[in-house]
Amino acid sequence: MDTARTRLEHSFAPDAVRQLKETAARDLTVGGPGLAARTLQAGLVDECHLFVTPVAVGGGTPALPRHAQVRLALLSERRFDSGVVHLHYRVAV
Repeated sequence: MDTARTRLEHSFAPDAVRQLKETAARDLTVGGPGLAARTLQAGLVDECHLFVTPVAVGGGTPALPRHAQVRLALLSERRFDSGVVHLHYRVAV
């Protein structure tokens, strides 16, 4: 369902995302590790926000893509009373 600030796409098209990024008046957000991995690999990501939660669940989908070298520069970090840490990175070129 599309809204004024949200659009649902049924497939990933790097060139379409690149065009949207170039014409957007605001920052774009990508959610979920699968889509985030594809946008990182396509060179479409400028910054990453990761929330590290102190819970060991084992296995699962990695937050960053496997077999892809992505250089990140830490911009800021914030620690919450719950133990969660927010890490804000710039994707280094």
